[in-house]
Amino acid sequence: MESVKTKEAPEPVGPYSQGIIVSGFLFLSGQIGIDPETGKLVEGIENQTEQILKNIEAVLKAAGSSKERIVKTTIFIKDIKNFAKVNEIYGNFFKNCPVFPARATVEVSNLPLNAEIEIECIAKV
Repeated sequence: MESVKTKEAPEPVGPYSQGIIVSGFLFLSGQIGIDPETGKLVEGIENQTEQILKNIEAVLKAAGSSKERIVKTTIFIKDIKNFAKVNEIYGNFFKNCPVFPARATVEVSNLPLNAEIEIECIAKV
């Protein structure tokens, strides 16, 4: 088992790793829309979604993987009414990939730092 850490993604807000590599897979911890340069949560569902995907890409790169190798994502969203906005940004992120990853989307009552969205994923390394 190997921990993945990069300064290109935000520091964890708790006692966990940005990602863990085991048996050829990267298990990437849930990301919220924190800008790694400022350490602050960006505002708005669209900006948070875009920042999350940048953070995910940074951890993937640090692990020697890429978005094309993501096999599963889970999206946690505070208001399912924002699903269409998130889905458009998410779709654009993966549009040049050979396949879309498997995905689950769950509406939740709250997230760390009062974020509007969190995304976790599993990727091949």
